[in-house]
Amino acid sequence: MTDTVLSSATKEVVIGFERPFVIIGERINPTGRKVLAEEMARGDFTRVEKDTVDQMAAGATMLDVNAGIPLADEPAILAQTVQLVQSITDAPLSIDSSIVAALAAGLAVYKGKALVNSVTGEEERLEEVLPLVKKYGAAVVAISNDETGISEDPDVRFAVAKKIVERAADHGIPAADVVVDPLVMPVGAINQAGVQAFRLIRRLREDLKVNTTCGASNISFGLPARQGINAAFLSMAIGAGMTSAITNPCHAETISAVMGADVMMGHDPNCARWIRRFRDPAAPGAEPAGGRREGRRRRG
Repeated sequence: MTDTVLSSATKEVVIGFERPFVIIGERINPTGRKVLAEEMARGDFTRVEKDTVDQMAAGATMLDVNAGIPLADEPAILAQTVQLVQSITDAPLSIDSSIVAALAAGLAVYKGKALVNSVTGEEERLEEVLPLVKKYGAAVVAISNDETGISEDPDVRFAVAKKIVERAADHGIPAADVVVDPLVMPVGAINQAGVQAFRLIRRLREDLKVNTTCGASNISFGLPARQGINAAFLSMAIGAGMTSAITNPCHAETISAVMGADVMMGHDPNCARWIRRFRDPAAPGAEPAGGRREGRRRRG
């Protein structure tokens, strides 16, 4: 079975077929968050600190760190953000940028084995990102599109993923260190988007034997009650073999869906994690389960 091992300086996380699902917290990302972008651009990381603490407390396994701010010095800001987040949490990080210089800056200061987010099947991108991944001993997210764009045909997306896995091997990067994003389409626009995603996830697992991830909220774009759709998608995607997702752990529906799916997949032995998370707290003065009451003995 394929295990993708990631780490910080002191903690290891494994994405794998027979492992609990890995939630990669998405909140440290200024895209679409005007206030956060303005704060990060002027060196105010108060909100980043809060997002780090809140996501880990909510149940994130890892965190995605992005500093994509127009007209800002993204390499410098991303490196600073990576260092800050690593000073707050020991969770491994996904270093997220479309700018290769920013990825390099983040990797240069990162302590441990990071996940690079991301590489596509475009030739120029492959030749820029894969040597960087190899140099720093990282793992990489492989996004299933290339020069032709994003295909609605899952067979085409599989072919792009296969190409990236093969090119990574040419650079000495094993398939275990390639986590494929099959590109989840909005189900509100493409009615079969969920069915296509599940089919592709199974094929990536069975044929390429790679771990998978996605931006889970893409599935619900444009629909009302998005968290219900996201939760349903995550449960079914885990059943199809998906092993991680970039999503918001601060939504209770997400945590319940993922942890419940782990139970059903046998990835939570004796339901221990579920019980710890969701059992009702004992009332004050209540007798512990399985305990005995002091001072009361049965007379013989």
